[in-house]
Amino acid sequence: MKTTSALWAVLPAAGVGRRMGSAIPKQYLELAGRKVIEHTLDLFVTHARIRGVVVALDAADAHWDSTLYADHPKVIRTRGGAERCHSVLNAVAALEGRAAERDWVLVHDAARPCLRVEDLDRLIEQLSDDAVGGLLGIQVRDTMKRTGGDERIDATLDRARLWHAYTPQMFRLGLLRQALSEALAANHLVTDDASAVERLGHAPRLIEGHADNIKITRAEDLPLARFFLEQQGRLLG
Repeated sequence: MKTTSALWAVLPAAGVGRRMGSAIPKQYLELAGRKVIEHTLDLFVTHARIRGVVVALDAADAHWDSTLYADHPKVIRTRGGAERCHSVLNAVAALEGRAAERDWVLVHDAARPCLRVEDLDRLIEQLSDDAVGGLLGIQVRDTMKRTGGDERIDATLDRARLWHAYTPQMFRLGLLRQALSEALAANHLVTDDASAVERLGHAPRLIEGHADNIKITRAEDLPLARFFLEQQGRLLG
């Protein structure tokens, strides 16, 4: 590593996952004998460079206390918000007094359990001295269509410069707080942290990861996630 700044992780986990059609939030669904969020937390809690992990939870969350990491000394629980951006900002606030302004914060979706450790390490290494920060992603491979709002094609987009935005997204604590605070003050409910940073005129860097870093949003994603975890050798025994 080129930098001496500390690393922290933030997991917004206050969503209810309506598209799953499940009685419990998607991050608590069973995946290969464990909860989705437990697989997600594994890489961050066990990573030697990451000092702590803030998990932002719904105020009425009734499932967290039964997870493997509920009482882990490296995990900090805080209250989530109405939208993802509110939860991330609350988690950043929970780091005050613990983290420095120049410390790095890695924001990762709780419902992305298949992140590869090599992708996490590559992101940290390549952004360690970056002036802005950045995120994992993959270049678009399919032909991309845009509709006019009526499910009819309005245009075919040039995919050559298009990327799928993934997580983790890695930014300095001070910059991330400023970006999210200003976005929310403008009533701009950004769907990822990079968008908030872009609003300030910065250009986050894209680091290519692997396509198996999927976000679980529908029921059919669970068996696919299990397959990816098996392929990665993370379901031993």
